[in-house]
Amino acid sequence: MRRTAILGSAGTLIAGTLVVGALTAPAASADSGRQLRDAEAIGVAVAAARAAQTGIDWQDCPADWGLEKPIQCGFVTVPVDYAKPNGKKIKIAVDRINATGTPAERQGALLYNPGGPGGSGLRFPRRVTTKNAIWANTAKAYDFVGFDPRGVGKSAPISCVDPTEFVKGPKLDPVPDSEADKLAQRKLAAEYAKGCAEKSGDMLPFMTTRNTARDLDVVRAALGEKKLNFVGVSYGTYLGAVYGTLFPTHVRRMVLDSVVNPSKRSIWYGANLGQDIAFEGRLTDWMTWVAQNDATYHLGDTLAEVRQQWDTLRAAAKKEPLGGKVGPAELIGFFQNAPYYDSMWAPVAEAWSAYAAGDPQPLIDSAAADLTDTAGNASSENGNAVYTAIECADAPWPTSWKKWDRDNSRLHEKYPFMTWSNAWMNLPCATWSGPRQRPTEVKTNKGLPPVLIAQSERDAATPYEGAVELHKRFKGSRLITEKDAGSHGITGLLNPCINTKVEAYLLSGKLDATDQTCAPHATPKP
Repeated sequence: MRRTAILGSAGTLIAGTLVVGALTAPAASADSGRQLRDAEAIGVAVAAARAAQTGIDWQDCPADWGLEKPIQCGFVTVPVDYAKPNGKKIKIAVDRINATGTPAERQGALLYNPGGPGGSGLRFPRRVTTKNAIWANTAKAYDFVGFDPRGVGKSAPISCVDPTEFVKGPKLDPVPDSEADKLAQRKLAAEYAKGCAEKSGDMLPFMTTRNTARDLDVVRAALGEKKLNFVGVSYGTYLGAVYGTLFPTHVRRMVLDSVVNPSKRSIWYGANLGQDIAFEGRLTDWMTWVAQNDATYHLGDTLAEVRQQWDTLRAAAKKEPLGGKVGPAELIGFFQNAPYYDSMWAPVAEAWSAYAAGDPQPLIDSAAADLTDTAGNASSENGNAVYTAIECADAPWPTSWKKWDRDNSRLHEKYPFMTWSNAWMNLPCATWSGPRQRPTEVKTNKGLPPVLIAQSERDAATPYEGAVELHKRFKGSRLITEKDAGSHGITGLLNPCINTKVEAYLLSGKLDATDQTCAPHATPKP
């Protein structure tokens, strides 16, 4: 689950995988729910048959998409509501680059989802044009296909607030000092939910993981593929898990990297509470590394000293936002990149070190919104809108503020870095006006082939327990564990132990006889 911006009117969007009033949509009976699922199953079969017949009109990509030749772009038409396949339709943006090997080497199309919910997959084919060595052999066998899921980017994008207001800082400090602070954040969250209903209400009932999985099957058909080859990262693993449950006989090969816990009890309220705990642990890993490299960063040579530097910085930004733009919310939004990705350990530490040495500008430039970046800000706002819409619609959420307050107050005592920020980000789901689904019961249905799961042991965004849970639910799957590591999205990192296993599976279907453990990828250098 990826969060990458500052949440406009509703608090802080943690970088990093969610109409006012109480939830009023009636719960569906078992019979009505079954009838709806049957209608949707028929609808997706109809849409897929049409897409298979129509195909995709591949063209050079529009110049403003930032996708160089020979990448090609196109659209696949899908129904908004699969129970009504002849009703309103939207277009899903897709792109591809052809396999680089011989015709004899080609095995079909490989589709990719980077996470979110709300992430765009359109840059996936650029792993070929940028000559990414990790994926070079796989690219010989597969067309690399990316897509924007429904509501994202070029695929009927949704919105909840004005993008400039969404990114503008400084926001309120996520950590409340009083009941009045909590009430202010609650009002902002309710306003955000209302904005989603006002700006995108027609789409909200259909912004679900199950519908995105159905879209994925229609895209598969449009590509002329009988079975799906898929790589999903972060939220993409939940999309893959739901697809595998709904369409087990349509799966050929599936790699799921950095796994969202698919338990119905975890989707989505529990998953976000679990993140708070895991982020604190990975923050400690990074701060320990900063202390070990005090000769470079001069932020303290013990964990306690580095933590004190963080507290000092946070207090200073609360008293007077840096450059008038960067308060505690913006600092969290920038600093959490380090627990997410090892590749950000050094850049975050460098900006922090410069501040401590008397130069705040690198930190301001990194953490503050660029109000002139119109396209980037629109993308950030859209990504958060999709994140919120899908997580709110996928599952029931607590509507009692007392429960939110109790759970997050308790967590904050031991895990203060992200807990309240995460709470305010997800709180719009407490007043969401659209219908809620029951989460999919992820399981092995007849015909599902073996799936490859990859997970680092100390992942903050998708804690390790999620990979173990999915491994149990998908019979015959294999789990690769990267020990003593915590970066998010490990199949894209250089670690030959992992890279060779993923490649072997995608090229030959080969899996090890047992689950495997890999040593960590290289520790970042200061």
